[in-house]
Amino acid sequence: MNGSMVRFILGNILKIAATFLLLPMFVALAYREDGWIYFLITLAIGWGIGILLTIKKPKDTVFYLKEGCAATALSWIVMSLLGCLPFYISREIPSFIDALFETVSGFTTTGASILTDVEALSHGMLFWRSFTHWIGGMGVLVFMLAIVPMSGGSNINLMRAESPGPSVGKLVPKMRNTARVLYLIYFGLTIAEFIILIIGKMPAFDAITTALGTAGTGGFGIKADSIAGYAPHLQVIVTIFMILFGINFNAYYFILVGNIKSAFKMEEVRAYLLVIAAASLVIFISILDTTKGVLDALNQATFQVASIITTTGFATADFDKWGEVAKFTLFLLMFCGACAGSTGGGIKVSRFLIVGKTIKKELSSYIYPKSVKKIQMDEKPVEHDVIRSVNVYFATFMCLYVISVFLVALEGYDLITNLSAVAATINNIGPGFQLVGPTCNFGFFNDFSKIVLIFDMLAGRLELFPMLILLHPMLWKGRGRKSIKCQGK
Repeated sequence: MNGSMVRFILGNILKIAATFLLLPMFVALAYREDGWIYFLITLAIGWGIGILLTIKKPKDTVFYLKEGCAATALSWIVMSLLGCLPFYISREIPSFIDALFETVSGFTTTGASILTDVEALSHGMLFWRSFTHWIGGMGVLVFMLAIVPMSGGSNINLMRAESPGPSVGKLVPKMRNTARVLYLIYFGLTIAEFIILIIGKMPAFDAITTALGTAGTGGFGIKADSIAGYAPHLQVIVTIFMILFGINFNAYYFILVGNIKSAFKMEEVRAYLLVIAAASLVIFISILDTTKGVLDALNQATFQVASIITTTGFATADFDKWGEVAKFTLFLLMFCGACAGSTGGGIKVSRFLIVGKTIKKELSSYIYPKSVKKIQMDEKPVEHDVIRSVNVYFATFMCLYVISVFLVALEGYDLITNLSAVAATINNIGPGFQLVGPTCNFGFFNDFSKIVLIFDMLAGRLELFPMLILLHPMLWKGRGRKSIKCQGK
């Protein structure tokens, strides 16, 4: 493995993550809070270690997919370790494991929290907590590719290891320009939501933290009741933007270059919107009798469907009290996830489409054994490697899910709590059911269970393989560079 290149990437990531701490530091200063000093200390630590790791540039700048996966996984780990320091050294979260859990939940855009009183946090810490969603939503490595010149022609391997979906390609010929296009779209949508929320009379601090949480599809709220306390029209705005951030960003690129026809031809986007409409209708009918009226039921149903399928995790109601049909629908949406190439988590709609088409093809082969038919997506054939990787992903996902549920179950909590806690973390959702419902938190788990869930959050955000490859002994032997393959989110 090209260890010097991995070291160089980690150093740059630490410097970038440390620089991001300037924003919450300025927020703390603006509100005249003492917490600014903790951000400054952490910034100094990040830059100090980052300089040490990058002071010597690597001679060999070429790295393969396994280095991309290792660098990605290690980057997210060291970034989380750095990011949790302000919470811990300020004692606003006195337990290191709890501070790490909260930070990983932020960066992975999960939104699961250990806090019992979120409103007790200072403004600086609340902003940092929401800002971690925005940083992790598009990915810090994508940000690095956009601003840090890197040679060697291997940047696509970093993008593949961090970006969501079964396959990743370039929007424009140069990978650096692709990263810039993605961040331009991301930043533009975030600013648009912030402005619209301000126009809707949401307080400025609330608007920026809500926009950051929505953009990253994270779901950290600054209020104990999440979004429930805001006016219905503000909830509708958040619903719309949650859905928008769950759409494949390729569609927005097509719209920007004037190719609107291609944007609407994307099968995954059409299926994603259809699932939202169908699930909203089912839940609307299910909860109609328990709400204040048709509009309230429609608002709650669409908001919660958008929140769960995009893995944002905001809440306007305690859906754990809904009927079994509504709850089961939301549980299924936890696994469905948003589109590939979006900021949403979950398995992704595209994978379910590919699996569905594969099953249909196999059934046809039983009826017409001699027929030769290729699976297509967006009128293009799906390569066999993509189909194989999707099948492997599903198998690996289920293995990790079952193992994680077993490990968490050792603590002795009820089955629904364990199943939904792991589902909520590995799919980067946030809230689950029973003891981890939308009005509860994850603080009651012991440190061992929290570490398991931390691993699940990181694995879910990076689509399993970049984290799992760290456990592969061949990675550290330095032989067979091309022998290990992995997928990326």
